Amino acid sequence: MAEQEQKRTFEELVAEGAAVPTEGWDFSWFEGRAIEARPSWGYAKAMAGRLAGATAALDLHTGGGEVLDFALDTAPKAPVLTVATEGWPPNVAKATALLRPRGVAVVASPEDAPLPFADDTFDLVVSRHPVRPDWPEIARVLQPGGTYFAQHVGPGSAFELVESFLGPQPDQRHSARHPDRESEGAEAAGLEIVDLRAERLRMEFHDIAAVVHFLRKVVWMVPGFTVQAYEPRLRALHERIESEGPFVAHSTRHLFEASKPGR
Repeated sequence: MAEQEQKRTFEELVAEGAAVPTEGWDFSWFEGRAIEARPSWGYAKAMAGRLAGATAALDLHTGGGEVLDFALDTAPKAPVLTVATEGWPPNVAKATALLRPRGVAVVASPEDAPLPFADDTFDLVVSRHPVRPDWPEIARVLQPGGTYFAQHVGPGSAFELVESFLGPQPDQRHSARHPDRESEGAEAAGLEIVDLRAERLRMEFHDIAAVVHFLRKVVWMVPGFTVQAYEPRLRALHERIESEGPFVAHSTRHLFEASKPGR
């Protein structure tokens, strides 16, 4: 079977990668086609433990709700109130269908808009891979003594792949999402850093279909990506994978925990 897959044409693989739905944060389609090492801290299980000790929890940028759904299923008990926000309409619909049976309200909220919640509402705010943490808003909705517990994408994540399409990137983009800079933003909003851990993790893309689907799903990697616009670079990368084996990149992740000082 693997030998037959290797014989598939560039056109067939690209068409497959372009046809896979991109809603949500379910990456199961990549099984056998791409791999990414996971951080040692096991965020989703750690989130489950935090949820079990919370009374009112908010999940920011929930995607399709998959991570929150897993954490709630794993947690020995759920908060009395759990709310999730999401900005992309297809994900709002998917998250609502998945989380409503658990009693979770999914709120459509643009990523760059103020959070539609009152001050001091939540004792726990969680997020897996937020686009951009809005520290003043996070601090505002946290109760005094509350906790922000999240896994962030770090600086230069998968840039081997990004730069194979866009060429060398400026230092400013390489250093974006740096945990030190995010810590400064959190502290400026009045939060105290409790824990901060970072890891660099190996990624492998085994065929060009996986590359196409990844760039369609994680849209900020190569802004404006389309198969038509990048066909020559896709073909060159396909030929490289065929002749040399999987394309290797490295993701960066950091575990971020901060607290809002009590009164």
